[in-house]
Amino acid sequence: MSLTLGVAACGSGSSATPTTPAGATATATAAAAAQADVPIPDGVTTVPESPAPPLTGCDASLRPTGPLPAAGAMPAGSTMAEIQQRGYLVAGVDEDSYLFGYRNPSADPSAPPLVGFDIDFVQQVATAIFGAPGHVRYKVLTKAERLTALQKGSVDLLADILTVDCQRAQQADFSADYFDAGQRVLVNQASTVQGIGDLAGKKVCAAAGTTSIQTLADPKYRVVPVSAVNWADCLVMLQQGQVDAISTTDLILLGIQSQDPYTKIVGPRFTYERHGLGFPKGKGDFIRFVNAELEQMKANGTWTAIYTHWIGDRLGPVPAPPPAVYQ
Repeated sequence: MSLTLGVAACGSGSSATPTTPAGATATATAAAAAQADVPIPDGVTTVPESPAPPLTGCDASLRPTGPLPAAGAMPAGSTMAEIQQRGYLVAGVDEDSYLFGYRNPSADPSAPPLVGFDIDFVQQVATAIFGAPGHVRYKVLTKAERLTALQKGSVDLLADILTVDCQRAQQADFSADYFDAGQRVLVNQASTVQGIGDLAGKKVCAAAGTTSIQTLADPKYRVVPVSAVNWADCLVMLQQGQVDAISTTDLILLGIQSQDPYTKIVGPRFTYERHGLGFPKGKGDFIRFVNAELEQMKANGTWTAIYTHWIGDRLGPVPAPPPAVYQ
């Protein structure tokens, strides 16, 4: 599915402090009986085992060719000039990833419909083109729709927690790394699971179309991967006892955990993943432009301010911006 939204500016997020619920224990028999009567969300499948894709040698992006052009005065004939003439940037985003891209809970009718970490980066790119935020039309995509949208050219860029790997690099192009994360595990507070190694033979949920579900399908993890349309479906199944855990990068898990204080993130990272903004093939001038903007954001403190606002120190000290790797 997709939904196009217009927006004027960015907003802010919130989080909940995890607590252990009173009376959270239940017998296995009662839980199994209750689970049998609970419908599974549409689009959920069990994924067969398959090796995870390689993650080497494909994270180098295009080097900026010079300083950014003045906002509102994009070079003639460039992709940026086409976007400026159109009057808005078309950005593929998520509305289901809390802290990164999600529906604004504000009741203010003038508030932007979407907010989050990725939304702030989209607004920075739009401001670099137009000289002011707000020139954006968001195209809401599921995880499985993201690369198709880039291949069809239906968006100018994709800002949706997109891990860069060699398989994806054959289908789309990417900016330099704009944040790093690693895959971990989310379980109920009462669970004794301490990491991915404790989940052998257990059902573990991740969203379809993500590297997370591909990683879980690697036989070495010995889990039963369950693919859902989105992270909200994974959370519902965890709450209903239909899966034993959710697994994806820790920054996404932080957003899920913030929505349900009866869950916890456990275990160390068992992947290391660089993330980039996605682009249709053949838009090298726009990629160089965005990379120049990312460099400026990292240098002037904007990157740190955005990370601090949305993530803060909840997963450890605020990191330095990731270094760019160029071809």
